[in-house]
Amino acid sequence: MKLVGTVALPAPPEEVWALLTDASRLSRLLPGCERLEPDGPDRYKAAVKFGIAAITGKYAGTLEFAQKKPPHSLVLKMDGKGLPGFVKGEGRIELAAKGGSDSELTYTGEAQVGGLIASVGQRMIDAAARKIVQQFFDSAKAELAFTKSPAAESTPRPKSRAKGNNRSER
Repeated sequence: MKLVGTVALPAPPEEVWALLTDASRLSRLLPGCERLEPDGPDRYKAAVKFGIAAITGKYAGTLEFAQKKPPHSLVLKMDGKGLPGFVKGEGRIELAAKGGSDSELTYTGEAQVGGLIASVGQRMIDAAARKIVQQFFDSAKAELAFTKSPAAESTPRPKSRAKGNNRSER
């Protein structure tokens, strides 16, 4: 499966970079993420729960940042296994300033899915992947907008809509 896209984010590249490379903040944005813990330089152990159609489960694996060029680009490598199967992928993120205080994030990636989860079919997997990516970027936009607001210092952080069991709507 391949993923490609561009997203406008309401913060300069330095702030987006800080968000994407901070494990505690990143874990709140990743749909279904239950845990993201350091496991060496630029490497994290992850526990994620999500499902497609009637197949739901937990995955344990790793997330690694590679080829970092702050605040312009990085490569994300992920590898996860669970009862429903496995997922392995790699993606590249590029950030560019857009306007005075915004960024444009371009992403390209490829992932392989196998095991029981793959039995739901490529169309459903592609739709679920697009939905997860959309939820992630919606959460990132909300987080960046929240940290820019004057009330951010005195207001509790909004809960991410990306948490929990994310199922495809199909």
